[in-house]
Amino acid sequence: MKNSVLPLLISLLLLVNAVKAQSFKPKQLREATVDQLHQAMQSGKLTAEQLVQLYLDRIEAYDKQGPFLNTIIMGNPKALTEARRLDSLYKATGKFVGPLHGIPVIVKDNYNTFDMPTTNGTLAMKKSIPPADAFVVQRIRAAGAIIIAKSNLAEFATSGNVSVSSILPGYSRNPYDTKRTTAGSSGGTAAAVAADFGTIGLGTDTGSSIRGPSSHQSLVGFRPTLGLVSRSGIAPLAMTNDTGGPICRTVEDAVRVLDVIAGYDKADSVTRRSEGKIPQSYRQFLDKDGLKGARIGVFRQLCTAKNSDPQVYALFNKALDELRAAGAIVVDSVRVPELDTINKSFDTIPQLRRDFNLYLANLGPNAPHKSLTSIIKSRQFHPSIEKTLLDSDKDTLAPEAHKGWGKNLALRERLRQLLLRAMDSTGVDVLVYPSFSYPPRLIGDLNTPSGTNNNALSPPTGFPAFSVPMGFTYDNLPAGLQFFGRPFSEPTLVKLCYAYEQATHHRIPPASTPVLPKKKRKVAI
Repeated sequence: MKNSVLPLLISLLLLVNAVKAQSFKPKQLREATVDQLHQAMQSGKLTAEQLVQLYLDRIEAYDKQGPFLNTIIMGNPKALTEARRLDSLYKATGKFVGPLHGIPVIVKDNYNTFDMPTTNGTLAMKKSIPPADAFVVQRIRAAGAIIIAKSNLAEFATSGNVSVSSILPGYSRNPYDTKRTTAGSSGGTAAAVAADFGTIGLGTDTGSSIRGPSSHQSLVGFRPTLGLVSRSGIAPLAMTNDTGGPICRTVEDAVRVLDVIAGYDKADSVTRRSEGKIPQSYRQFLDKDGLKGARIGVFRQLCTAKNSDPQVYALFNKALDELRAAGAIVVDSVRVPELDTINKSFDTIPQLRRDFNLYLANLGPNAPHKSLTSIIKSRQFHPSIEKTLLDSDKDTLAPEAHKGWGKNLALRERLRQLLLRAMDSTGVDVLVYPSFSYPPRLIGDLNTPSGTNNNALSPPTGFPAFSVPMGFTYDNLPAGLQFFGRPFSEPTLVKLCYAYEQATHHRIPPASTPVLPKKKRKVAI
């Protein structure tokens, strides 16, 4: 009798454990945060393998089918294998390997990955597999994150308006209205994160490309202080401005990513500026009461009734009331009278040829192309960027050899000093303005105003700027509120952005990518 009962009991126990491990339902995945997913793993309701599969199911259902968001260049064929490895380690030790253990991440396809192609959105680089990960990718892998997919971008990261490349046919589409743009160049990452194709995302920002897509997809986007996050192993556009950063659904998740990726990298000398300026963890500044007594400067030069969509303008003024209601002192307004003059005075000096040729040289002997000239000759790029590539390649002078280089550096420094003086004289902690003064444009519309405010302050100064959701216009078109701070003031920005997010909870997931029905999977006994 005992012999006949024992196998049955073992089978029942295995069944109970299997059901317990599979009790994390697809609806719980919707908008799930890193902390919620880790709690589910620790309680035995979820494994990293199951989590990856849930996201893969959503990618399969919605990226090239259904709303056809067209955000993914390539899924990681080893994502499930890596998830199983992490599950085995957790089972053996009872500990996570790091703060992003088992968390699937969407990586913009201009970050080098040693085990997957890094295309920079161009067909010419379709078979380019770098010899090593980008520094930031090394950091997130060491923290336990799983790259689930590489995402679409504006080819060569050249556009803040759209995410269209030659590596994918067609544009990436906004999940809130698939007729509209995701913005660029990190629009693929943003749309994928908004649609729950992964938990967190990595983007890059030269002029707009973290904060713009985040604003258009009701997400949180951090453009950190130039020098806080390494750019080594990221395909460059203009190294005077380029930086990487997180694109996430919540401030807390973006902070978790920032904790992992911030820091000195000997391969990127600009990161030396960050030494001694990084706290033990930015998470200590997640204070839901952080707006109480904070002084918020309104930068109306970037949002007036005349140069804004009326609904965005109204939403911005409502956001100011929300800041006041949360205890902030709103200083309306702060001005830099020379701003327009300075921004119109910069000389256009291409950096792509020099910077990208250096990037290609670091790809080693197996790189499909050795120069920008070679890529141009291949004709394997989107027609929309042909003039940019030709103009960049034609200018053989080193950027620093241009007579306008010194003038540009002086203008940058002048703008830094004017902004600091304006903030100091009014005693404000940050400046705020809409990330865009207009809603997302229809795909293909390059004539009506884009309304971007992203390139006016942060890129030319190198100062940090974070975008957070501030609600919706025209029923379902997202808008973002931007917080601009002093150099290495990320702790202040984290505190204020988190407090605003917690006071308003403006983010709503897109209706085009609803919860999938739970797949019936056989339980092996």
